[in-house]
Amino acid sequence: MGSLRSSGSSTAGEKALVESVDADAACALLSTGQYGYVDVRMWEDFDKGHVAGARNVPYYLSVTPHGGPEKNDRFVDQVAALHGKDDRLIVGCRSGVRSRLAAADLVHAGFTNVKNLEGGYLSLLKSANPHPTAYHK
Repeated sequence: MGSLRSSGSSTAGEKALVESVDADAACALLSTGQYGYVDVRMWEDFDKGHVAGARNVPYYLSVTPHGGPEKNDRFVDQVAALHGKDDRLIVGCRSGVRSRLAAADLVHAGFTNVKNLEGGYLSLLKSANPHPTAYHK
């Protein structure tokens, strides 16, 4: 089901270990009502469709073809305004890359129950409908 993966954000040589869970495990955890879902996609992507009850806190504010992504410097503070450091959280993005970085930042900031959604929102859509013909909001 879940696996421990070393990821991103390190300070002074430290590496945060973030547990990743697949779509089925994430759905099971969310269905207990004991986990919150933090969607780290940009607002326009979140508005196209998201997990029921998700809170949107973008990890990147913008992405430009030549300048790359502009990180949200207030990301951790914005999550902390919505969730306590001991709250159980699943962090997701579109494909799982950005959420792994975001989850590592949260763990590094002292959040203790953070899981990354491996494969992101796309994996949830595939899990819910293994043979999709179309996606509607």
